[in-house]
Amino acid sequence: MPNRLASATSSYLRQHAENPVDWWPWCDEAWDTAQRLDRPVLVSIGYAACHWCHVMAHESFEDAEIAAYLAEHLVAIKVDREEHPDVDAAYMSATQAMTGRGGWPMTVFATPTGEPFYAGTYLPPRPAHGMASFRQVLEAVVAAWADRRGEVLGSAERISDRLAAARRPAAGGPPPDEAALEAAVHRLATEFDPDNAGFGGAPKFPPSMVLEFLLRHAARTGSVEAASMAAATLDRMARSGMYDQLEGGFARYAVDAAWVVPHFEKMLNDNALLLRVYLHWWRASGEPLAARVAGETAEFLLARLRTDEGGFAAALDADTALPGADTALPGADTVHAGEGATYVWTPGQLAEVLGPADGAWAAGLLTVTETGTFERGASTLQLRADPDEPARWAGLRARLRDARMSRPQPGRDDTVVAEWNGLAIAALAEAGALLELPALIEAAASAARLLLCVHRDGTGRLLRTSYAGTAGSSPATLADHANLAEGLIALYAVTGEPVWLTSAGGLLDEVLARFLDPDGALLDTAPDAADPRLARLGAAADPTDSASPAGVSAAAGALLSYAALTGSARHRETAELALGPAGALARQAPRFAGWALAVAEARAAGPVEVAVIGPPEDPATRALHRVALLGTSPGAVVALGPPGSTEPALLRERGLVHGRPAAYVCTGFLCQAPVSEPADLASAVSAVSAVSARLPR
Repeated sequence: MPNRLASATSSYLRQHAENPVDWWPWCDEAWDTAQRLDRPVLVSIGYAACHWCHVMAHESFEDAEIAAYLAEHLVAIKVDREEHPDVDAAYMSATQAMTGRGGWPMTVFATPTGEPFYAGTYLPPRPAHGMASFRQVLEAVVAAWADRRGEVLGSAERISDRLAAARRPAAGGPPPDEAALEAAVHRLATEFDPDNAGFGGAPKFPPSMVLEFLLRHAARTGSVEAASMAAATLDRMARSGMYDQLEGGFARYAVDAAWVVPHFEKMLNDNALLLRVYLHWWRASGEPLAARVAGETAEFLLARLRTDEGGFAAALDADTALPGADTALPGADTVHAGEGATYVWTPGQLAEVLGPADGAWAAGLLTVTETGTFERGASTLQLRADPDEPARWAGLRARLRDARMSRPQPGRDDTVVAEWNGLAIAALAEAGALLELPALIEAAASAARLLLCVHRDGTGRLLRTSYAGTAGSSPATLADHANLAEGLIALYAVTGEPVWLTSAGGLLDEVLARFLDPDGALLDTAPDAADPRLARLGAAADPTDSASPAGVSAAAGALLSYAALTGSARHRETAELALGPAGALARQAPRFAGWALAVAEARAAGPVEVAVIGPPEDPATRALHRVALLGTSPGAVVALGPPGSTEPALLRERGLVHGRPAAYVCTGFLCQAPVSEPADLASAVSAVSAVSARLPR
């Protein structure tokens, strides 16, 4: 019989709707029940595409005895980290403080008022590898609550006090200056992997935001060091097992330092960020590989993650089937269902689909060996070098892709997350314009319309998630507002349609009105939407990037771009305040501040402002507009409008030149003489970028 989660808008919660566990969603009633019954609370946090979340659910939450024990002694709350990032962040801080590590599933035990006193991640059904079983932990927690209540409450209080102190707003200070940005590049060079590219060792995550910073730094300064690190990493990732060589799109991360074996879940946020940075690599270098990967990743987003309502789903699962289930997949050998089963191949399977000769050729090209690079003799697909026969490879690739579609496919988390869709809107809008693929721009616009119309509460405020066209109840975070605004500004830049910039301005007005603390620092969660149970665990903004830009960094970028288009001093001042914490990170930990450093590069460059004036249907207007969008000056903004436009302010009092469409290149609304030739515009953008980079900030 389904439990309380059956009607949830969260895919992750619905995955647990048939558990015998008497789950509650995160809600006041659950906590009120815990206080009334005087019971500790199990807060179990995960997400729909999480492999070990599935494992623990299968092993423990589907166990009737475990469910009965939970029902008798605790109150059990299931939380989707994508729906409640504030809950996830607070309890992740507690888990890391108590255990020295974190991850999902996250297993937290808290008092009836929400203070954590014991935490871990995955817990096995039986003791193993020095780990207690889940049942043993439950029994120990229940015994401690009954017999040592004072110790438990004291521990919870100390943990909460430590977390509250640690999560005060990050110290301000000036934004990273040119010296700090240069220092960040040098620090990254010390962490660069000269053999495999990327930064650090295993596991190795795609450093999309750091790569964006490096490309921008190279564009502003001409740094060969920055450009080389970015190019080497982008090239290696594109040829690796982490990139889907048949369908496009990237897996979450590689478990090894050489990018051979991925953790197979495919996340919207990762792919949106990577699509954009590959597009920018192509824009800067003309590298064909960059254009191919950007185009294929965009195709993947539309083919596999686009929802019926026009938004983009959160993720494809890492698993093909339930953990432990074995399924014979098409091919000469048996590959067992589970993590990665959809994607890996043996030489025999290649031969069965392609024939012996083509199968052997493809195996050599894709590094598919008899011993395998994954499990049970199967290999991930790597394309370490461009094929000598590209037409042959194109045909074989299509046949392998079609054959793979006959295999069991990974599940999809259909949750539409505002933050991640904002990233996708920005990437698809720019890709559509630069790669001249109008369908991508329309897809971006459709997603924007869904978010602006459906993701609203009764007062018109933005909500974080939706499912099947129905909005969830979680208030939007700073990152939701900022990344959606970023996407809308990008959509305005490529279309010139004022509605997108107006909508971005409304979101940023919400940021200024609701997300600032009394000292002017930005907060991840608006105080009027914060859960009081989390207050003692800290409510400040985390300035470090995770899988997406930190909320404060995303806000800084959107605010800076909006200020450049509108001339708003308040938006620029708040952007610069939001960049303050990145000053220290630039020297100490630039790998975790990539987006803030990318925004700081835009600030150091101006950013350059380009106003294009002319009838939108005029080919001369379109030619100038394309050159403006192809400019590589960090964070450059583009406004497009017909003669007489008054909004945004960048377009005011800008006219045609001798009756011809014209472009005005400006910094801080101080403009060069207008130009009407695309080549002159390209030169003007480069000249202003070089001058503005030398101006004091």
